[in-house]
Amino acid sequence: MPARLIDGKAVAAEVLARVRAAVVRLTAGQRPPPTLATILVGDDAASQIYVRNKRRTCEEVGIGSRSHNLPADVAQSRLLELIGALNAADDVDGILVQLPLPPHIDTTEVIEYIRADKDVDGFHPYNVGRLAQRIPALRPCTPAGVIELLCHTGETFYGRDAVVVGASNHVGRPMALELLLAGATVTVCHRFTRDLAAHVQRAEILVAAVGKPGLIRGDWVRQGATVIDIGISRLADNRLTGDVQFEAASQRAAWITPVPGGVGPMTVAMLMHNTVEAAQRRRAR
Repeated sequence: MPARLIDGKAVAAEVLARVRAAVVRLTAGQRPPPTLATILVGDDAASQIYVRNKRRTCEEVGIGSRSHNLPADVAQSRLLELIGALNAADDVDGILVQLPLPPHIDTTEVIEYIRADKDVDGFHPYNVGRLAQRIPALRPCTPAGVIELLCHTGETFYGRDAVVVGASNHVGRPMALELLLAGATVTVCHRFTRDLAAHVQRAEILVAAVGKPGLIRGDWVRQGATVIDIGISRLADNRLTGDVQFEAASQRAAWITPVPGGVGPMTVAMLMHNTVEAAQRRRAR
């Protein structure tokens, strides 16, 4: 039987409905709404689309949005100065710097400069460290969104063999931490992994997060597995595709995410969730 599709758009809509309700509670008595500041450096087309979607979603759920667009040749000191001002602003609950940044800017320094309690991307070492120690604060958006999708399928997690293909700081590594926190037995594969097929073949939960079209062959997928495809690439014919050979994999998996329409919507939804959570934590002090 072909795999059942995990509808990221539908699950994201559920998350956004909860966010919208939380915003209503936070703004009761004419209190100001949670506010997200987004910083876009340069004119990369994909980044512009991502930021525009995030700003539009803020408006849809009632979150305030402050936009800062900087030229591609902006000095790192100027970017850090802006972040410092936003760190200090009482009317800003979350700060997002759209990645990737131009080569002359040190991305690590920029991420670490954002106040951890306003780091709604969940990339700051403090937030990743909290996740590693099983006391999560603001969680990286894409991995947290994947957990939401897996819960939607009725995934039990405990003792299940989970394989994450990809070990990036922003997706693969925190994804492994999320799965560990949920109770799965986790293997992380990366560019030095030998016999990738063998690892994939034993995965009951497979998460692909590399960005290489068709890297995971469909016949590697374990019968009845749940397949989460985070990777997204644009082909020469302008089609979007994932890391997993979808057609073949969907004949073996029990559940699978489409690309697009799977994980992507969840990333934005979890960003909104984090912004509200950051506001709630700051206002509870």
